Amino acid sequence: MEDVVIVGAGPTGLWLAAELRLGGASVTVLEARPERDPHSKALTIHPRTIEIFDCRGVAEAFLAEGLRIPNGHFAGLPDRLDFAVLDTPYPFTLALLQARTEELLEARAEALGVTIRRDCEVAGISSAGVELANGSEVEARYVVGCDGVHSTVRTSAGIEFPGTDATTWGWLGDVVLDAPPERGIASTAGETGSLMIVPLPGGIHRLVGGDPVTNQPRWPGELTLEELRATVWKIAGTDFGMRDPIWLSRFGDATRQATTYRSGNVLLAGDAAHMHFPTGGVGMNVGLQDAHNLGWKLAAVVTGRADETLLDTYHEERHPVGADLLEHTRAQTALITAYSRNGHALRAVLSGLIATAPDLSRELAERLSGLNVAYRTGRRVPNLAFPDGSTLFERLRPGKPVPVEAGVVRPDGHLA
Repeated sequence: MEDVVIVGAGPTGLWLAAELRLGGASVTVLEARPERDPHSKALTIHPRTIEIFDCRGVAEAFLAEGLRIPNGHFAGLPDRLDFAVLDTPYPFTLALLQARTEELLEARAEALGVTIRRDCEVAGISSAGVELANGSEVEARYVVGCDGVHSTVRTSAGIEFPGTDATTWGWLGDVVLDAPPERGIASTAGETGSLMIVPLPGGIHRLVGGDPVTNQPRWPGELTLEELRATVWKIAGTDFGMRDPIWLSRFGDATRQATTYRSGNVLLAGDAAHMHFPTGGVGMNVGLQDAHNLGWKLAAVVTGRADETLLDTYHEERHPVGADLLEHTRAQTALITAYSRNGHALRAVLSGLIATAPDLSRELAERLSGLNVAYRTGRRVPNLAFPDGSTLFERLRPGKPVPVEAGVVRPDGHLA
């Protein structure tokens, strides 16, 4: 019998598995797909997530490959959020394909001794653990659903997932551009729609946006290259020479959150716990941070170092973060889809405030980056410097509590 079975080998499940093994728990990850999805829904790794990776000594692998972007955006407004003001060693986001992020996280998990079983579809949870679609069982003391918005674990556990259905649709295309924008990331918005263009590895660009035609609750159908070309032309006055699509997709603004992140020996993390419009690239990051919060707690419980009531703090701490995520993305969705002239006047006013009100810009940047998260018992600690030359993030790498003695210095040079 395993201590923990994780259902879903996406970023959240893989990071949770690694954290559990670091804490001494035995863990198996079950993934329905026989192979990793080559298409990357997520591209963005935010500053707080990079800090988490640094706290485990794996940040360099991501920093070596990711494209560093020194700012972020709120609802695609033209005045961007400057991350240079953030109190972090990593004042930027990393653009890295989710497929590559998963490869790096899987290597980390396997190096720690995690068992990953692919082509294992889970039919539901059972009294012994989980039941597979082939009729066999995998026994475990705890089961964690990291299996996405259509979570089998959540449904089988009877955990409700209330919220709202999609009322608008975005689209994306990973394509080759013969005439890409001269600057790296480009964006535009108007009454014909909104568009952002992001360069990807391998000479590919991601075009992502929305338009008034798909600003309605009816599913618009599968996206074609011809439709994408025509829509982009209407918005930007050019199709940038797009050709050879790698991936074409649509996504809606359905917004939901699990009523509880824990039901007995069943827990939820990542998209299984919260569903939202993917603006700002925050979803994967919040999922990884869910896993980081849960991992040490669940490992401490299964190894006997903590009472089971510690697991209740996972819901208490992370459910409000998920609720804030939904509010934040709903607000951005309302602005992104404000295609009317009045809507664009509102966008212009807010963009001007971001440009001229440093406190507002900083608050939005901290919220987007994940650095503002605070729990009832405390908030994030910056990368403190110790008298012996080590830093807090370095000392956290074994995954154990770190005492903070006198003489510790904050990154700004002041005593902690």
